[in-house]
Amino acid sequence: MPRFMTLYTVNAFVVLSAGAVALGHPPQASSITQMASEAAAAYDAKSWSESAKLYGQIVQTAPNPRAWYRLGVSLNKTGKQEEAIEAFEKGRALGLPPQFVEYGMATVLVSKKDKDKEFEHLKKAAQDGLSQPGQLSADPDLAELKSDPRFAKILEMVTRNQKPCAYAPENRQFDFWLGEWSVVTSQGATPAGDSRIELILGDCVVQENWTSAGNMGYSGKSYNTYNAALKRWEQYWVDNAGGNIFFYGGLKDGIMDYWTDELPQADRKKLKRHLQFIKLGPDTVRQFSQGSNDSGKTWFVEYDFTYNRKK
Repeated sequence: MPRFMTLYTVNAFVVLSAGAVALGHPPQASSITQMASEAAAAYDAKSWSESAKLYGQIVQTAPNPRAWYRLGVSLNKTGKQEEAIEAFEKGRALGLPPQFVEYGMATVLVSKKDKDKEFEHLKKAAQDGLSQPGQLSADPDLAELKSDPRFAKILEMVTRNQKPCAYAPENRQFDFWLGEWSVVTSQGATPAGDSRIELILGDCVVQENWTSAGNMGYSGKSYNTYNAALKRWEQYWVDNAGGNIFFYGGLKDGIMDYWTDELPQADRKKLKRHLQFIKLGPDTVRQFSQGSNDSGKTWFVEYDFTYNRKK
């Protein structure tokens, strides 16, 4: 039995549970669920002694990475640093993500007054994917590190981890389409509709919200995102008429250039589409769609719209 677990063996539940396991009778799931609920409540309330006791019981009866991590935090808060380190390592062995192990280690090392080691573990946590900049900034255990220039650099890394798309150049290539737009036909300036283009999902997706002009009742959305694995942009269009289209392509010479595969149509022909978004200025974007029924040998215009930014 780990050293820190001996602190809790006086609890009758642990004694009885250990005996039940030895006899081949695991504790009831309802008992574990109740204990997990009580442990979570104590942890959230920062009742660290109670939290340490309850999570100590849980890792004896139903060990899991989350319980080991919370036990480590609770032990550290009650001044049991060596036991806390052991708890984090136990969590690592069961699959606790390394960024949480390294973060936990950094908080433990505060008591040892070894800033270099603290920053070493914090940097590893950031490199491993830590993505909670708010927690990093507000953690009282790390307060004495904030004046060190190294802290700001790590905080920036963690912030980037939280919203990686916001900082990736490829993901920002289609930002010229963001905004509120009045849309007209490029020839004749006949009103075609309105569109709101916005970033969603951590700035990873450019979402279009389209409503046609007049009383047509037609609307649709497109979801545009950069596929890092395939190194291309992709758009998925859906509408309230049951339509859907999948495009793929990328930015070429300042133009977002989209294509489809050849898709069967109701008239038994196959249609290939070529869709372009052309930035004409800071407040104007042209959307030009063409189709081909002969594998791209010849093309016809499907529509040609101009987006004018609303003032």
